[in-house]
Amino acid sequence: MNPEIRRIITIVEETRIEGGRAVDPPTRRAAAMAVIRNPYAGTFVENLSALSDIGEALGDILPRRAVAALGIAADQVESFGKAAAIGADGELEHAAAILHPKLGAPFRDVLGKGAALIPSSKKRGALGVPLDIPLGHKDAARVRSHFDGMEVRVPDAPRADEIVVAIAVTDSGRPHPRVGGLTKDKIVGVDGVS
Repeated sequence: MNPEIRRIITIVEETRIEGGRAVDPPTRRAAAMAVIRNPYAGTFVENLSALSDIGEALGDILPRRAVAALGIAADQVESFGKAAAIGADGELEHAAAILHPKLGAPFRDVLGKGAALIPSSKKRGALGVPLDIPLGHKDAARVRSHFDGMEVRVPDAPRADEIVVAIAVTDSGRPHPRVGGLTKDKIVGVDGVS
């Protein structure tokens, strides 16, 4: 099933000063969001595979938009994440069906790698509900400098019969990281952990 997309929104956030100190080069994050019609709003169905197929389609569309907005090569993306907000007539399981079974493979294909689990969150909300997209290093979950998040929202979504699906990518970790842990220059990137 192809997603019935009402809107796609792409944003870039650039941090130039953090803690009163310049960030050089600036850290940048981009998010791409799709507002889609929920084909199962107001209805309970056992088989949610159509939503998984929608996730697969969005797993290709949204990362391409976010990477293009950052203006870097896809293999230069350092961290990633995904989130969804369900309108009032949907279920949290609808978000899970979009985010988990099939969205990850095309997302990783766009980036050329991504051994780590893609952090995710889901919630139900009204128009303009904020989504907190959790972020983690794409190849190694233990890189603390990349534990982060990006807040996004769409003022007129999700309507009761809609879902907002969002992904985020970064060109770096947090500004001025200093809490220790595995550093990105020591990543093995095979098991998704270290």
